[in-house]
Order: sequence, then structure tokens, then C-alpha cells
Amino acid sequence: MDRAPGLSVRLKLTLSYAGFLMVAGALLLAAVWLFLLRYVPDRAMLINPDDMPGNGVFPVRSALLDVFAPRAAAVLAFLLVFGLVGGWVLAGRMLAPLTRITEATRLATNGSLSHRIRLPGRKDEFRELADAFDTMLVRLEAHVAEQQRFAANASHELRTPLAISKALLDVARTDPNRDTGELIDRLHAVNTRAIALTETLLLLSRADQRSFTRDHVDLSLLAEEATETLLPLAEKHGVTIETSGDITPTIGSPALLLQLTTNLVHNAIVHNLPEQGTVWVRTGVHSKTAVLTVENTGEQLTPQQVSTLTEPFQRGTERIHTDQAGVGLGLTIVRTITHAHDGTLTLTPRPAGGIRITVELPAISPHTDR
Repeated sequence: MDRAPGLSVRLKLTLSYAGFLMVAGALLLAAVWLFLLRYVPDRAMLINPDDMPGNGVFPVRSALLDVFAPRAAAVLAFLLVFGLVGGWVLAGRMLAPLTRITEATRLATNGSLSHRIRLPGRKDEFRELADAFDTMLVRLEAHVAEQQRFAANASHELRTPLAISKALLDVARTDPNRDTGELIDRLHAVNTRAIALTETLLLLSRADQRSFTRDHVDLSLLAEEATETLLPLAEKHGVTIETSGDITPTIGSPALLLQLTTNLVHNAIVHNLPEQGTVWVRTGVHSKTAVLTVENTGEQLTPQQVSTLTEPFQRGTERIHTDQAGVGLGLTIVRTITHAHDGTLTLTPRPAGGIRITVELPAISPHTDR
């Protein structure tokens, strides 16, 4: 933003400090005048030398003013110079932390997010501001790095179906006699995957920006709806789903929280045992927190593998390169929606195999008026 040039804060503080000294000095001299010189007679008085030693003539007001006025002016001039010099030095020392904060802000504006102020000294307003700014830079740097990594992964994943589509079209162009039915089916599958990935990216963006309307939601109802929707898929994979829990009220976007629940149940079904697998879906309120837990059987996972599952386009420690259902963003969406609702997401490997995923959201009273 372009602004008209003005006085610096240091100069303003200097002038304020000097002005304060001048006003204080003037008030002091005025007090001397009011409470001392006003009682001095303005005409000469003779005093009996026998009653008072020294000169027999009492000093008059005009004589004292002739002596007092030049010295008062000198004192005011000294206070002005002292106030300007001392105020400039003191203002510089007081505003030195602000200069460092400004320089760090300028570096951050130019794209350098790794710089930190780390202002030494005891706690005060400037150091609180510097610490808050450092914390903001840490979070901003992590967020930008995550966005850049996500954009790179998304570009890679989108490039794959586009490259496949181009190759199929080139084949159809160079070989007109080729059966187009197979090419159309493959193009349709590739295009469907690309559309699903694009819609998922839009969903992630919407959740990350928190651009949604919040309403009262019962997680237990969402769990039942997601389970009923995915029941045919579970039967196809030979997986049994067990749902339990009480009313679990929270506040948020019903559509996004349903997407979160559906993703968790879908992942628990797909990444399960080859046969006779089980998925447990539980809801409840614990310590004023609405809790949704999805647990499944499956292969044994290490804590290191579990820590990567919420990364985009990841399965364990391996990136997705297959055309299987899904686009590799299921748990990434879950994490983003959870954080957008001020919740926490916990992934824990089960000793017997599989994983337990817990989503904790702020709970509300089920009797609260809407």
C-alpha cells in the first residue's frame, strides 16, 4: 500500500519527550513565579538595619525578574536540547526490537519464511509480538511447504491420466482400423479418474479455507449413513461392519463430516484382510469431546508407516501408481476436514494388524437450540 511520507515513530517519540520536558520545566518556573515572586514587593522597602543584618533595602520584583528571566530561559533551552538528544537516544533503544520485527516482516514479504526474530530479553509487548510473529512464520512455512508438496503430487497424479488419454488418442489416430470400443472404455475410465481427482482437490481446497456453513451434526447418524452406503462394497470384499455408539453431537458442515466418515469407512473396507475382515465404527462423547473411531483388521503396520498415511497420494511408504479405485487422498481429506473443524486426528496401528483411526471434535449439548 502506497502512503504519503510522514514523520517516523522515533522522531515523534523524541518530540513528545522533549515537549514533555519543556512543559514540565515551564510548569516548574510558573510555580516559582506564583508561589515565590508574587510575594516580592514591586517597590523598594527600607528595613531597619538594627532589626535585620545586611542590606537595609529589600529586593524588588523587577530586580529579581531581571536576574530570574535569563536563567529561566537558559534552563528551558537546556531542557529542550536535553529532551531532543535524550529522547532520540531513548526512542532508538526502545524501538530497536521493532526495527528487527520490521526487517523480518520485509524478508517474509519477499518470500523468506525461514528467518526468525528470536528477540532476547525478558517478556514485554515487543517480545510478545516477536514471539507471535515467529510462531506465525513457523506455521506459515510448514503450510507453504505442505501446499507445495501437495501441488507437486497433484500435478504428477493429474499428468498420468492426461498422458494416458493422449497416448490412447494417438493410437486411435495412427490406427483408424483399430477397434474403438476398447479405446473408448479406457478413455472413459481414465477420464473418470481424472474427474474424481479434480473434485477431490476442490473439496480439499474448500475444507482448508473453511468456507462452509456450520450446523448441528450427530456423528452417530453420519456413521450409520456411511455404513449403509458402503455395505455393498463391504459385502463384495467379504468384510463385516459393526457399528455402535450413542448420540454424538457436534457442530460443523454435515456434508464435509459425512465425507470424512465415508472416507474412513471406505479405507477400512478396502485396506483390510483378503477375506473375513472386520470394521468397527464407534461414536461417543468423552470429556466434552465428540469422538468417532473407525478400526479395522488388516496387515500389520509400523508407526513409521502409519505416520505417512495422511500424506497425499500415499499408502504406507509407497506412492500410488495404480489405477485402483480412489485417488490416494482419502485420509488427506479426513485430516483437512478434521483440522477445519478444530479437531484432532489420531492414527494408531493395532497389534493384531490393521489400524485404529480416531477423530475428536468439539462436542455440544444435544439440547442446544439451533
